[in-house]
Amino acid sequence: MKPTATALQTAEDPADTGTQKIRDAIRDAIVERRLSPGTKLSESDVGNLFNVSRTLARAALQALSYEGLVSVEKNRGAFVAYPSPDEARQIFAARRLVEPGILREAAARITPSQIQHLRQLLLEEGRLMGERGQTARRAEIKASGDFHLTLAAISGNAIMQRFMDELVARSSLVIALYGQSTISSCGHSEHGDILVAIERSDLDEACRLMLHHIAHIEADLDLRERKSVGLKEAFEP
Repeated sequence: MKPTATALQTAEDPADTGTQKIRDAIRDAIVERRLSPGTKLSESDVGNLFNVSRTLARAALQALSYEGLVSVEKNRGAFVAYPSPDEARQIFAARRLVEPGILREAAARITPSQIQHLRQLLLEEGRLMGERGQTARRAEIKASGDFHLTLAAISGNAIMQRFMDELVARSSLVIALYGQSTISSCGHSEHGDILVAIERSDLDEACRLMLHHIAHIEADLDLRERKSVGLKEAFEP
């Protein structure tokens, strides 16, 4: 007797779930900057870390490469992506195009409980800003990105939500490489101002603040081209 479609789907679920869990864990490590751009991600190391086969590890790394978070190089393997200055500019240009639209869609659907949830996110982000240590810093970075991702989820557009998921993660890579200051990569007070404008139903102001906010993040990046030099030139006085 032939297996049913449901049976086939069930049989495939463990592998799919395993791949997704590895993908999510590595993505979170990239977003929180525990994994730096250029870090080697060998299939064997990933497999051993998560106690899975190299096949599952390879599938997770391939999924991350589709999102631009991992670079797979022939005969060299997989690495955390190392975005160029031009890629960095494109990422933030995409955010300027996408996020005002997401904000308007979210504002049209937002409920009082969702506003309260966003306020709780901001309170947690503010609390973490006052703490010291790498663990608090990583949690703050994640909380900062969660504000944008939550707005995307509230918009009800699953495609845009996945797109924002990628943009926030790739922004974290860019900030890790090119950010100049040690302050939060995403202004906490600006998040609050955006939320207040949404509550007032002043969407033009909310969108203006969002664009200003994205520009503020990008302004902290040093995206000048870095010309490489040879060994001799590097040691010249």
